[in-house]
Parts: sequence; C-alpha cells; structure tokens
Amino acid sequence: MLKYTHEAGVATLILENPPQNRLSGEVIQGLASAIQSISARNDTRVLLLLAEGPDFSFGGDLSAWIGLSESEFRETIKQGLALTSVFENFPFPIVSGVQGYCGGGGFEIALRSDIIIAAENARFCHSEASISAFTFIGGIQRVAERVGRTRAMQWAITAEEIDAPTALASGLINQVVPVQDLVAVTNNWIGKLKDSATLSHAAHKKLLRAWSDGGVASADALMAEMAGKILHSQDAQECLSKAAAAVSAGHARPQFTFKGK
Repeated sequence: MLKYTHEAGVATLILENPPQNRLSGEVIQGLASAIQSISARNDTRVLLLLAEGPDFSFGGDLSAWIGLSESEFRETIKQGLALTSVFENFPFPIVSGVQGYCGGGGFEIALRSDIIIAAENARFCHSEASISAFTFIGGIQRVAERVGRTRAMQWAITAEEIDAPTALASGLINQVVPVQDLVAVTNNWIGKLKDSATLSHAAHKKLLRAWSDGGVASADALMAEMAGKILHSQDAQECLSKAAAAVSAGHARPQFTFKGK
C-alpha cells in the first residue's frame, strides 16, 4: 500500500494502492509509520515521494467517510492535517515525482514537497467542490502560497484539471519532463541533494515557513539565532576554513563535501 525505504540518507515513499492510489486507512497508517521512523532518525538528507501506476493519486478513500459522525470526521481531518504537515517541518528537502492524475488529498500531499517534478501527462486538481467538500488538508491555501489567491480560488471552485505546462507557468511546480524520464529526473535531483548542504536547506525551509506564517518580519526574527547555530555546525566550520584558505592563496573555492552535520 505504501512502500517505505531508507538507504544512504535517502528516504523514499511510494504509493502503491491500485488502481487509483487512494489514501486508504492502510495507506495513512503506513504513512504515519514511515513518518515516525524518519522522525526518529538523524541521517536523512532528502525524501523522495513517488507513486506506482499511471496516476499519482485520486485522493482520499471517500467510502471511509460515509456514516462518520461530525466529531469523528473532525478528528479524522485533524489527524490527517497534523500528519501531512510534518513534511513541511522536516529539516531536509522533499522531492515529488508526479504522473497522471494528482487530485484531492494526493494533490495536497504533493504540495508538501519542496520540489515537484511533473510528467508531461500530469494533471492537478482540487476535486473537492465536485462532491460538496473542500480541501480538507490545506490544499487551497498552499496553492495560493505558490501561485496567488486568484488562481487558487478559480481552481478550487471549478474543480478543473490543471495540466503540467499550466502548472509550471503558474509556479505551482518546478519542472515538466517526458513521462518516460520522470523517475530518472527525480533520481537526479535526489542524487544532487543527498550530498549537498542539508543544514542550509533546513534553514531556508524554516525561514520560508516563518515567512508564510507571518511575513518577512517573522522570518527575520529567527535569523540571528539560526545563524549562530549553523555557523558552528561541522559542515560550516570545515567549509569556512577551506574557503578562507583558498581566498588567502588566491585560489578558487574548492568543491565541498557536506555531511549534513
């Protein structure tokens, strides 16, 4: 249902719930277990999110909602929001590779990524209005954060499918690639990020989250303390020493090897 692996600093989550990769209870349980495992580690450098089959995900398992009381559904959504929001606080980059249909809760999970690579056949959709619902785990506000209120509102109220070129042009995603190249391109991103400056990426993620929550002033308020901590990291100390030596000798800075520590 949800395949989780962790190897050489790379955490990988693959949705495997055919035919539509719906977010069933079993998938959510697997996601929670994987998040717990990743959170307990200190060696993750990057997380990759993929899905098997022709489509990324059609979203939540609607049949599981039938018969729930108001309080039961409220708790279900509260837990789902808390679970998926953990991704935004992970101190490393998250890359998603999306093919085919990516709608509902599946779209909302993909929006937790820092980098979204889409196949040419990808279609993104807030489908909730088509069943008299709304984006239960924060989709519309996260789309607005990426592309602005006007498009976010339009896409939500029309439940229209947004093709990959439109998503790219609007700033919703980072890259569009041929379907057959999706895995190779996402793996290329992973290859670059797993050996890059993880602590720098964590700092930039934290600052952007603070900016999103409270604007420039909110992000600025964090910077001094964050700067002090990163300056004394192993990576920064080694890089600064080698960079200073290179400048003193009149040489170009060397290519650094980052440990994420």
